[in-house]
Amino acid sequence: MTTVILTQREIRQLLPMTECIEQMAEVLTALARDEATSPLRWGMRLAGGAILGMMPATLHSRRALGLKIVAVFPHNHGTPFDSHQGLVTLFDAETGAPRAILDATEVTAIRTAAVSAVATRVLAREAADDLAILGAGTQAWTHLEAMLCVRPVRRVRVFSATPANREAFARQAEQRFAVEVRAVDSARAAVEGASLVCTTTSAREPVLLGDWLAPGTHVNAVGACVPSARELDARAVARARLYVDRCESALAESGDFLLARAEGVVDDAHILGELGELLCGACEGRRSDDDVTLFKSLGLGIEDVAVAHYLHGRALATGVGVQVELGGRRRLGE
Repeated sequence: MTTVILTQREIRQLLPMTECIEQMAEVLTALARDEATSPLRWGMRLAGGAILGMMPATLHSRRALGLKIVAVFPHNHGTPFDSHQGLVTLFDAETGAPRAILDATEVTAIRTAAVSAVATRVLAREAADDLAILGAGTQAWTHLEAMLCVRPVRRVRVFSATPANREAFARQAEQRFAVEVRAVDSARAAVEGASLVCTTTSAREPVLLGDWLAPGTHVNAVGACVPSARELDARAVARARLYVDRCESALAESGDFLLARAEGVVDDAHILGELGELLCGACEGRRSDDDVTLFKSLGLGIEDVAVAHYLHGRALATGVGVQVELGGRRRLGE
């Protein structure tokens, strides 16, 4: 059986952000309707704070079955390598044979920002146009692109703890996206007055304080994905109407929520619903222009599998990628 292999460059070619946003809206809706299975990820901790994780999932309506294997190496920050390395593998739903092998770094970069765009589309004010980005790495780039797809962003302020990184991001992003992008010297200077905030850092302690948030702000919190790390302080979580990609994941993995709960400022009922439930109309979203809304993203295996299924079809239709013969066959006579 033929297996398609796609590189980072080929994935970027086949998966425009606008299309990925629509794909993520569809798959999260399917998940909310029990048309998909996406169990908690499993991770093995390695020396130096690294994690090797596995994220299986299946999307029943598309007969899509897959697995992401991801190696998270935080100390890659500042090197040529992204902190998230790995593969997404798509399997044939009838035989289990591998159908596609994809670079997980690019899949993760695009689909994570696309999910934040879905959340922004259903939670942020229509006129939200002032964007703050905390962090200047891969997710900062894809989140800027994603926010421009769903809101009329006219000004961007970016903060990174490394001055050279935030200056380079601002200069290059302004040229690439034809929007005003300014590097600022503190997280507070980026956030105050913003109507949209994306936190895309590797921080383990809060970089966003609730007292900085203006009424009506929408926040996409992306960076922290383990119980011991958070980007938001307890005040930011408590002030906001909180939505998650998956309640099970948030209760097991989200340091932003779990540490605020441990401090006694929120309880489990503070999670108002999942993003897919919002899309289905099963829970209430923003109630007024003054509401602060928060989407806590952890990332789900079903998002990766849906992207892999889409890219497999696009690769076969366009001839992009390398095709190899994989799929174990029984050896005759044994």
